[in-house]
Amino acid sequence: MAKGKNRTSQEVNAGSMADIAFLLLIFFLVTTTIASDKGIQNLLPPKQDPNVEPPEIDLNKRNIYNILINANDQLLIEDEYVENTDLLSEDIKDFLLNFGAPDEEAVALFNSLPQSLKARANRDPNSSDHPMNGGAVVSIKTNRGTSYEKYLEVLDQVKRAYFEIYAERVGLTSDQYRALTGKNPAEKALIDKGKEGIPLAISIAEPDKIGGN
Repeated sequence: MAKGKNRTSQEVNAGSMADIAFLLLIFFLVTTTIASDKGIQNLLPPKQDPNVEPPEIDLNKRNIYNILINANDQLLIEDEYVENTDLLSEDIKDFLLNFGAPDEEAVALFNSLPQSLKARANRDPNSSDHPMNGGAVVSIKTNRGTSYEKYLEVLDQVKRAYFEIYAERVGLTSDQYRALTGKNPAEKALIDKGKEGIPLAISIAEPDKIGGN
């Protein structure tokens, strides 16, 4: 009789492999943290009732810093063509820290500023009245063809101006101030002190329907 004729074949029992793979899949789904993109965290105003006329807001033109971005991502800032945003945050800081027509509260705000910001403040009658409510508003208006990249670039520069002022008021860098979470009383106090009297007054106007789809 030939050798090996009655040997049984050795096979791997794979009957439970599917069950094991399924259990591993469940394990990774349960233990894996999936990062979610929160997008741009802007607080949008509530939708207006079409049957109710919007309230009239009487603002002097000098109290509005106008930024227009056309369909070709070109900038028109305060009716002047600007090639890039390199100086935008600095110009906005000058606009915000102008006390062209200060009232009693605005004078008190000026007196509370650190010396570095007082030295930067102006009294230009053709610019904003003061940085308090309604005294200085930054308006950003885009076009249907404006790219998201250019819009975000401009918005970041506008916010940078505000946060650099807030940070300087409390003796921090802009990055340090932005890192504050407000989860404890000390951090919340710093956040509130930085913003006191100078609200983040950014108006996002409805885009023009020219350009794009």
